[in-house]
Amino acid sequence: MPVDLAALRLALAEEIAAANPTLDPGWRAAVAAVPRELFLGTAAFRPTGTGWEPVHRAEVGEDEWLRMVYSDRTWVTQVQEKDAADATGPASGSPTSSATLPSLVVRTAQVAELRPGQKVLEVGTGTGYSTAVLCHRLGAGNVVSIEYDSTLAATAAAHLSKAGCSPALAVGDGLRGCKEHADYDAIIATCSVRSIPHSWFWQLNEGGSITTTISGWMLAAGMIRLVLDDEGTAHGRFTGDTITYMLARPHERPPSPSFFRLDGDTRRTRLDPGLLEEWAGRFVAQLAAPSAELMTTGSGVILRDVATGSQAWTEPEGEEWTVHQHGPLRLWDQVEQALLLWRDAGAPDMTEFGMTATPFDQTVWIGSPEGPKWQLPV
Repeated sequence: MPVDLAALRLALAEEIAAANPTLDPGWRAAVAAVPRELFLGTAAFRPTGTGWEPVHRAEVGEDEWLRMVYSDRTWVTQVQEKDAADATGPASGSPTSSATLPSLVVRTAQVAELRPGQKVLEVGTGTGYSTAVLCHRLGAGNVVSIEYDSTLAATAAAHLSKAGCSPALAVGDGLRGCKEHADYDAIIATCSVRSIPHSWFWQLNEGGSITTTISGWMLAAGMIRLVLDDEGTAHGRFTGDTITYMLARPHERPPSPSFFRLDGDTRRTRLDPGLLEEWAGRFVAQLAAPSAELMTTGSGVILRDVATGSQAWTEPEGEEWTVHQHGPLRLWDQVEQALLLWRDAGAPDMTEFGMTATPFDQTVWIGSPEGPKWQLPV
């Protein structure tokens, strides 16, 4: 008996709507209308704990493949720029493209407050699925999408054509926007950024908006919609979402050498390093040490500064903690001071954070622009 694809799409749409009762019916309808199976091709990667295992459509069978496709989860389609369809065995490294979980696609569009008739730039075409969702809701003539990877862009274009969608597509660095189709009422990113690129400001209409996730090398992120005022400054508050997109490739951290603990200067910490396991706590730590990466172990945390090689690592000492710091930066001092400010403010969640941004100066703050604040690496 043939699989009822329309029923699968509708079931996924209803699942997403049930989990997000505030979801606009128009986005629910888009999920129910867009055939996701067209955008996953013939293979995807799934995590194995130590790497990525390719799952091929022909090997798992059509029923299992469609069950995977119509689950609300992200399927990685490329690891270290190697496509899942070309993989004959497990892969290691970082994902470089994925079919994002549909609930995140429509949640981002909802946060962006997109409306039919608005002209939208999507940064990161990926498989083309999110582009198709935007086309269904906004009209293909209002959608421009740009992809960094030319091979991915060509594949996405084929997927979109097969799905009957005809947005304006471009290949290039989406962090530079897409000048040939500007200006836009809204820019929406399906990748995370460490700071808002200059070009996004300059390619917006007056009163336009930018919706993205601000992330970094500790992999903590906050989703935000920023609205441009008549003086060219963008303002917004973060949502409470604790999901994110992959970092844009130019914003990714460079490869790191093997880590070896160095003792350096040692002292007692003023805070439990376990605060870094909290989403907002790690976000604050990342703001305070934007060029540092975070590793966790069974006995503490490790911070390593990508730019200078400075490091800090903690270990338990009775009921307290000791930190070792080595190198020109005192990473734990920076992080600890920020965490103390956050704690003194009541340890708020992400909804209490906001951002004020221009192309040249971007600040994340708690409570109000006059509260504790940190500058992003513009």
